[in-house]
Amino acid sequence: MLRLEDLNLFVRAAAQGSFSEAAREAGIPPAQVSAAIKRLETQLNIRLFARSTRSLRLTPEGETWLPFATQMLDTLQAGLQKIQAPEDEVRGTLQIAVPSDLGRNLLLSVFQDFRRRHPALRLRILFSDSRTDVFKDPVDVAFRYGTNDDASFISLPVAAENRRVLVASPDWIARHGEPQTPQELQTQNALTYVLRGRIFDRWTLFHAGERHEFPVTGSIMSDDAEVIRRLAIAGEGIANKSWLDVSEDIAEGRLRMILPQYQGDSVPLNMICPHRKQLSVAVRLLYDAVREKCATILHQLPK
Repeated sequence: MLRLEDLNLFVRAAAQGSFSEAAREAGIPPAQVSAAIKRLETQLNIRLFARSTRSLRLTPEGETWLPFATQMLDTLQAGLQKIQAPEDEVRGTLQIAVPSDLGRNLLLSVFQDFRRRHPALRLRILFSDSRTDVFKDPVDVAFRYGTNDDASFISLPVAAENRRVLVASPDWIARHGEPQTPQELQTQNALTYVLRGRIFDRWTLFHAGERHEFPVTGSIMSDDAEVIRRLAIAGEGIANKSWLDVSEDIAEGRLRMILPQYQGDSVPLNMICPHRKQLSVAVRLLYDAVREKCATILHQLPK
């Protein structure tokens, strides 16, 4: 009979392309992963991986078997959730990593309401713009901007249609005038963001199906997205921000959109989990709550 743990290790090894990485994720010695794969290969009477000293890849038989193994694990998880007693579903500690600006200004109220609805649950919230390593850091889920192209973890879309918008305070616009063309941005004070040493000083805009990219400069830069937002509100310059981060400021008049006829680049928001066993009832309910909140905000995004 197939062991569920062996199936899980097979799926993780396939995603990671490495027995040692799958072992690190599971917190077990690499030899245990190798033994699990050998058991599966013996029971299935096929080779699942082609191994060499430098690489590990699925065989054609392994590629055929992978979606069935994944489906079995998903079915098991769904079944376990169906039989869990409601009073035991949402309890314990849920550790969440979230970008600073998004977390403080939009999602904190969602987290508070979620905790009130589930009093047996404790939340540990980490606010940071650093890219959280969901395998190494002590988190259950991370909310992360950007397109996911990494198959080594689970990624669930939260706000796929989110994009950037150019904003400035009414005071800044009154003092400096409102840019009428993207080219004018190159002569204005831009509030630029720094992430992992990279300065995001080329802004992208789309109009009538055409892509325009412009270099910008400014007197202030920061590695904290919340600082950039506050500087924009304080009238220090133009910021290129996620709609989710500044929609409330725009609605309440603290910020105004610049060049609204142009669309900024896409910044989808996703919820990241290291593996399927992290998709607990609490995580799924939190995902639904955050997605519902973001859907309300995105409904107000100008087309």
